[in-house]
Amino acid sequence: MVYKPILIVAGEPNSIFSEIFFKSIKNKKYKSPIIIIASKKLIELQMRKLKVNKKIRQIDFLDIEKYNFDNKKINLIDVNFDQKKPFKRISNKSNSYIEKSFEIAIQILKKKITNKFINGPISKKFFLKKKFLGITEYLAFKTKTKNFAMLIYNKELSVCPVTTHLPLKKVPKKISKNLIKNKVKLIDNFYKKYFKHRPKIAITGLNPHCESTDDFNEDDKITKPTTKSLIKSNYRILGPFAADTIFLRKNRKKFNVIIGMYHDQVLTPIKTLFEYDAINITLGLPFLRISPDHGPNESMLGKNKSNPKSLINALTFLDLR
Repeated sequence: MVYKPILIVAGEPNSIFSEIFFKSIKNKKYKSPIIIIASKKLIELQMRKLKVNKKIRQIDFLDIEKYNFDNKKINLIDVNFDQKKPFKRISNKSNSYIEKSFEIAIQILKKKITNKFINGPISKKFFLKKKFLGITEYLAFKTKTKNFAMLIYNKELSVCPVTTHLPLKKVPKKISKNLIKNKVKLIDNFYKKYFKHRPKIAITGLNPHCESTDDFNEDDKITKPTTKSLIKSNYRILGPFAADTIFLRKNRKKFNVIIGMYHDQVLTPIKTLFEYDAINITLGLPFLRISPDHGPNESMLGKNKSNPKSLINALTFLDLR
């Protein structure tokens, strides 16, 4: 059987991603060929720093169809980036390099050579520059995708924030019936496609205990009627539930996915429960995009102590699909 390759954008060059990438391909074998888009010169510097012994096979992305890939070597599409040291402080000097890496990846994905895509972390401060809330929104813009969702996936329990990296004061104005419905539909379709069953979904309220002293209660006016409408349409969803109790063991075991109204409402408990054992999947894109659930982590650069579990999980998820 021929498996489509897994395409990886290394992302921020001064991050722990290269370290966990080297550990991920050393500790486990994958049937799908892995292609990484990165600076060959910098990867070689980082390999020496981290004492990694692996040969590189350079790929011309314009002729990518002619290659017969395997994972005996690191398959690499070179993007020029001039840096003398293996690791430096993150700055805007890497912006054009990261942008070029994503452009190459999107070109390859548009050719339908593969639909499996992973990106390493980037710096929101330097790369996104407040133009996008996160890479989820950046890729949605690049692919002209209007409806998308961020799913933090674990086989025991996954979570999805209705709003992603918004400041809290902006969350209430962003929440709407249509936004919630779109997230639920994307999650339902994802589980049906990849797991052959419809997910059991819990949805939280926005306010503590789903109550508000304000005249306008978002949970009464938006969340409750939206949930009722989705139930009538045969979605397996219940709620809204108070966010402070839905993650109790007896409650969370009843569901596959918990949808929250804002980022930390669901990401804080999922990371507390599973730590690195989760992956970030963007639903709704024209390809299957996964990101390891961690950032650049500048404080750990070059120390060779970072945990590769999230990237291994991402590669494993994509491997046979």
